[in-house]
Amino acid sequence: MKTSIAVCGTGIAGLACALALARRGQQALLLGPRPTLRPADPETYHPRVYAISLASQRLLASLGAWDLMPPARLARVEAMEIRGDAGGRLNLSAWQSAQQELAWIVESGEIERALIQACQVMGIPWVAEKFSSLDHGVLVTDHGTRIEADLMIAADGAQSSLRAAAGLAADVRPYGVTGLVAHFTCALPHQGVALQWFRADGVLALLPMPDTRDGPQVSMVWSIKEPLANELLAMAPEALAAELALRLAGATEGRLGALTLRSPLHGFALTLSQTPMIGPRIALVGDAAHRLHPLAGQGLNLGLGDVQALAEIIGTREPFRSAGDPLVLRRYRRARAEPVLAMRLVTDGLQRLFDVQATPVAWLRNIGLDLVERLPFVKRQLIDGASR
Repeated sequence: MKTSIAVCGTGIAGLACALALARRGQQALLLGPRPTLRPADPETYHPRVYAISLASQRLLASLGAWDLMPPARLARVEAMEIRGDAGGRLNLSAWQSAQQELAWIVESGEIERALIQACQVMGIPWVAEKFSSLDHGVLVTDHGTRIEADLMIAADGAQSSLRAAAGLAADVRPYGVTGLVAHFTCALPHQGVALQWFRADGVLALLPMPDTRDGPQVSMVWSIKEPLANELLAMAPEALAAELALRLAGATEGRLGALTLRSPLHGFALTLSQTPMIGPRIALVGDAAHRLHPLAGQGLNLGLGDVQALAEIIGTREPFRSAGDPLVLRRYRRARAEPVLAMRLVTDGLQRLFDVQATPVAWLRNIGLDLVERLPFVKRQLIDGASR
């Protein structure tokens, strides 16, 4: 089997990449299992949610996926409240930059469902088999199918099999921290405000979600040290619900009233990962290319930025160059170098800054939050930067 471009990976990054390439007239196929998605339940939400930036929302709309997601399952982020660990605070609002929203909170499952439907509409070829190995530059699946491609795109996640088979190294640094995620019913309405606390025991975020019949709903993302995370994950459901309610009441100072656990608790290890982004006839996108600390909620947005840049560069290459031409791939790496580095410096820098508990450092970082709060121009810059 021959194709111009083979996209290995059928998660959000892979599906979006195949669509973006197809919409630019490129011959691309998907390689990977078809995700099994259950019909949406009005009262049950996917455990993983993403804060979709306005730039990512525009990309999904251009791919025909945004309008396929039910509006009732989307939540606007109209403002953010950020609290330091020693009284520092920063408030950001969409109106400060003449926008209707700062971001959208969307379930992972709903994004995947919409992208799959869009791929079906576009008639994108899909080899529903697992990548197994590379044989002299030819993709080989677990069923023995051989796929020759001018360009192979690794969109198969942080543990990318294609990246490993190609011999591309990933510099991985564990944070020793686990991200805990769960959904809660809150006693008070969230009013479209995303809340974040930088605390001695980790970074806590409560993201606005659509209301349920039980009342207002938020999604918790809490990055805490592995020992405490493992202790919580090992608890029985009733004991866990009581323990989380108690801990969150203290951590949030009752900002949203009582918080009642309404979903299972999930945990995932947090790491910082860097790669060369490209190899011989290979481009990496999404988690296969980089992973960041989730405190800024920009991991998926950065991956969709990879998708948009790669599709644009391939779609506008010279007619005599193949999609996997080394010069084309170097253009992609250059295009992504600054955005990826900037986001890595911000997320890793903030994690390190708030991980230091020395009193002078704690005082300075909280003063910094208060200073930005008093500078409207800087706040507008922050809002505009997060929208790109």
